[in-house]
Amino acid sequence: MTHIPSNCEETDLYFPMLADIYYPIITQGQYNEVKKNWVFDKSVAINVMPYSRKGMGEITPQVFLQYKDTLIGRVRTDIRITSRESSEALTNILITNIRANSGQAIHLESAGPRAGKGTIYEIASFDPHFAPYGDIDFYSLVIRRSENQAVE
Repeated sequence: MTHIPSNCEETDLYFPMLADIYYPIITQGQYNEVKKNWVFDKSVAINVMPYSRKGMGEITPQVFLQYKDTLIGRVRTDIRITSRESSEALTNILITNIRANSGQAIHLESAGPRAGKGTIYEIASFDPHFAPYGDIDFYSLVIRRSENQAVE
């Protein structure tokens, strides 16, 4: 049996991948600018795939470029809640290191400051989906590649 750290969920048929979740420690700079120091919190079971153009009919190149770096998927747990049970805004969550259950990275940067490392994603939308008896079954999400891949 494989030991799974307490901050790492188990994968299954519906959530076959893992992703790392980061939250910031927010401080104020010398000139009152907001500084975010991103800290790893947990790994979650996730299922993501590229945004599909199926069924969209004819699409212009400009519109397709909007979806080029976008993934859709779902997670089992509410990622707005940290492992310390505090709540975070969607703008204070980064997802990276999306990998198969085997540990093989799925989305990597090919150039720039994160060449060879997992792509950093921001959350575009996050919505609960309910089971037939009213419990939350999973959360659907849309994530987009962050323009700032230089985040440490």
